[in-house]
Amino acid sequence: MKIAIVGAGFTGLSAAFELLGKGHEVVIFEKDSNPGGLAIGFKEKIWDWSLEKHYHHWFSNDSSVLDLANKINYKIIKKGPKTSIYVEGKIYQLDSPLHVLTFPKLPLIDRVRMAMVLGFLKLDPFWKPLEKFKTEDFLLKTMGKDAYKKIWEPQLKNKFGEFAKEISLAWFWARIKKRTPSLIYPSGGFLKFADSLVKECEKKGAKFFFDTEVEEIRGGDNDVKVKFKEIENLKLKIENFDKVIVTLPSFLFAKITPDLPKEYKDRLLSLKGLGAINLILRLKKPFLTDGTYWLSVCDKKSPIMAIVEHTNFMDKKHYNNEHIVYLGNYLPSNHPYMEMAADELLKIYDPFLKKINPNYQLSIINSQLFKVPFAQPIIPVNYSKIVPPFETPLPNVYLANIQQVYPWDRGTNYAVELGQKVAKLITQKQ
Repeated sequence: MKIAIVGAGFTGLSAAFELLGKGHEVVIFEKDSNPGGLAIGFKEKIWDWSLEKHYHHWFSNDSSVLDLANKINYKIIKKGPKTSIYVEGKIYQLDSPLHVLTFPKLPLIDRVRMAMVLGFLKLDPFWKPLEKFKTEDFLLKTMGKDAYKKIWEPQLKNKFGEFAKEISLAWFWARIKKRTPSLIYPSGGFLKFADSLVKECEKKGAKFFFDTEVEEIRGGDNDVKVKFKEIENLKLKIENFDKVIVTLPSFLFAKITPDLPKEYKDRLLSLKGLGAINLILRLKKPFLTDGTYWLSVCDKKSPIMAIVEHTNFMDKKHYNNEHIVYLGNYLPSNHPYMEMAADELLKIYDPFLKKINPNYQLSIINSQLFKVPFAQPIIPVNYSKIVPPFETPLPNVYLANIQQVYPWDRGTNYAVELGQKVAKLITQKQ
């Protein structure tokens, strides 16, 4: 079969890799200049490695993406970086049962309750019975008000904003279930890993069209027409395919498929999500001087959700000895921050950042700002009932995006797994 894939993120790349292995002809369209999707990277001339525009890592149990890396003989790096929380003006390491039990900001009984609940969620293999409960209700009842208000409520609010009270316990279960002490990173960065996948696919006969935007897809019983244009010359082209996989966010899929039934389109568009915004600081000195890699901010008034010091995970020598810090947020696409430039946003963040490191401004080399309109699905209770299937009402057109990785949360591992699943479905329907 001749199959088109719209999007060269890790869902598209893994689907292409699988389909090519079955002998299919595959063409991949990507609007950006590089592969990687939400894990897309950039590289400064003075750096040896690329860096992701939005922070990324793998857990040591991310079997789908690790198996794929192994198949193409790609080198990975495994480390155990420090994960901490910021509570009441101080940083506390909180990445093991011992740290939970010795956390000084809660009474012993609350620490024990929290450790037991987290242990239960870690060991519980069944997510389906949990999805009918809200995270807030469950945590308040099981961990108690103090633990919830001090640690979990600020994180939920900073991540999900107005949707914080609606989030399903299945989402929280997935976040706890997947946590591992060790984290993994592809040597050279995610961009290099994605480029290696592109080369492996090209060896098998894949054709990639970068800087190319798909404008319209029309499904048919015999073939699917894909209208696209190269951004450089703006010349429209139409090509026919036996099958098409679209890996774009649902709202973009709806935009390029005019023949979708209204009822189906309305269901797609009713699925909510948040965009991502990351301000990256390049510093001469560390920002988190205690060595913390990931700092979750437990302060509802904070303008920042998480501070991620990449070079407390990967060696700074790969980045010309610079210290790389992400200041991350998930926000609605119409939030005022989404319209700001890097210097404007840093002025807003600055008073909070100085609480943690009063002198960080003295070591700033540069700052860069990256935004995407969709990066985090909103997962309400009973989300399994509204997850879109791969098959769409358009004959031979399939949808595969991060709103379908449930019960798991966003991440390249699940993007890879998603691509493998949709590829398997297509080959079974030959």
